[in-house]
Amino acid sequence: MMPNAHILAGLIARLHDPQYARWAAQIRRTGGCRQPIHLRGVVEHYDRATGRLLHRYSTHREPDGVLRVPCKTRRASRCQACAEVYRADTYHLVRAGLVGGKGVPESVASHPCLFVTLTAPSFGLVHTRRERNGKVLPCHPRRNAATCPHGRVISCAARHGADEECLGEPLCPDCYDYTGSVLFNATAPELWRRFTMALRRHLAKIGGLTQWEMRDQLVVSFAKVAEYQRRGVVHFHAVIRLDGPDGPTSASPDWATLDMLAHAVRHAAAAVTVTIPAINGEPARILRWGGQLDIQPISLGGELTDEAVAGYIAKYATKAAECVGTLDRRITSAEDLTALPIREHARRLIAECLRLGSFEELADLRLVPWAHMLGFRGHVSTKSRRYSTTLGALRAARTAHVRAEQIGTGRLPLFDEDTVLVIARWEYAGRGLSAGDAILAAAITGTPLPSPTNPNGGES
Repeated sequence: MMPNAHILAGLIARLHDPQYARWAAQIRRTGGCRQPIHLRGVVEHYDRATGRLLHRYSTHREPDGVLRVPCKTRRASRCQACAEVYRADTYHLVRAGLVGGKGVPESVASHPCLFVTLTAPSFGLVHTRRERNGKVLPCHPRRNAATCPHGRVISCAARHGADEECLGEPLCPDCYDYTGSVLFNATAPELWRRFTMALRRHLAKIGGLTQWEMRDQLVVSFAKVAEYQRRGVVHFHAVIRLDGPDGPTSASPDWATLDMLAHAVRHAAAAVTVTIPAINGEPARILRWGGQLDIQPISLGGELTDEAVAGYIAKYATKAAECVGTLDRRITSAEDLTALPIREHARRLIAECLRLGSFEELADLRLVPWAHMLGFRGHVSTKSRRYSTTLGALRAARTAHVRAEQIGTGRLPLFDEDTVLVIARWEYAGRGLSAGDAILAAAITGTPLPSPTNPNGGES
């Protein structure tokens, strides 16, 4: 689609701007960010001993008087460029905990380690795509299918395509347990916390130790990510590793074997529950993990490699609930849900979040602010403290690399950091790009333009 006259005028004006080269350099440094943050401010370097001003930088001389920096979101639906950086960082973080690197010794590869998937229970039959030996199977075929109380035959013999919109939709929306689905998402972070606690307790019991005594012999380390299924519930993929008392730098004791870890995972997954009390005519609910528990060993040359696991977790670290057909923004109770461009299944889940969120007894679940996430409010990706490096350390290393490059090209002065005082004053000045600037930015960085239906930001 050709840009309109207003967009063309903005594009031409930018190209003829005397500061275009500097603006293009800013855009390149953002890496193709769709919604760069605009900062206005000053950075000054002073000699600590004399108080003399050594160097001063001001955004006053920058194009439009601002410095553009990446938004650094993890969500691919908002900014693919920044999400790709987050994905790559997560990949290296997870892989370092499997084979070493980034400050983690290579000996960590010998520690007992499993790839575990914790699923959600069923809340009703949904349309699904199943395959066996490369052949697509019928969805839910039933020879003598029953008719539900709402007059629908609970059967589907279709062989669904991979991108069919009906995938994840209930066979009977009126029979589907939307309340249970929303409450499971809301309590999933607590279920995970209780799972890790039960796992450590059971490992200590197997070793004949108290939990306090186990700290001197064994540490449980993990990295996990939440993935949305098309039906709108989350399940967790986790790398779970056994270390010695000093974390990845020390080997686990001989009695802490891979089989023992697998046994403890099965026990903990089956043991933990979260109870939601009865409210306003709704019965009390006991929420737990689903019956499908997948446990696989990770090996360097086996069926499930470290690269595959790290890539899998990193991929889902940039996703949210978009596969369910919801919105990538917060939804308020004042909005007309019928007018929102979302799938009906997602609409019902959001409506249930808003309904349940009105009950004072469920205020702690914060269902209204997280209705766009279908009730899930936890971090999509998390790790234990000593699993491997941190995202902050990876970002700091990248910042140091960029700074070294700028010093080498003369853009920044070379100072002894111990003798120099740096004072910076920044203020937020907007975000995003105009339509014309977005076209130029896409051409400069080689990144695709945002969808017209979901531009995710504009010039402020």
